[in-house]
Amino acid sequence: MDTETIKEKKGIKESIDDLGTHVRSYVDTFYQLTVLKVTQKTTNIVSAIFATLVVCTLGVFMTFFAGVAFALWIGNRIESRVGGFLIVSGLFLVAVVILLLLRKKIVFPFIRKLFIKKIHE
Repeated sequence: MDTETIKEKKGIKESIDDLGTHVRSYVDTFYQLTVLKVTQKTTNIVSAIFATLVVCTLGVFMTFFAGVAFALWIGNRIESRVGGFLIVSGLFLVAVVILLLLRKKIVFPFIRKLFIKKIHE
């Protein structure tokens, strides 16, 4: 073998080593990017769930106190506090029945769309 052939083989070997290094670097970078994307999506979903829980909790308290105030007001109007509370509980029962009837057409698709939107952000 002459020196030219030996130099070519060494050059090819160095090129292959460089290619291996670049492939390892690419795979490592791709892995880190994937981990960051998953972490970001998870963080977005968890923060959305937390915010939703806080808003729902505040909404429950608001609805409770508004219901009590409305029941007392109606009770004072009809001069029967018990009657006021029964009327308001009847209104809440109607609202629950409407939500149960519309859950498959309106409620579930709405929640599903919100969840899918958060996943794809």
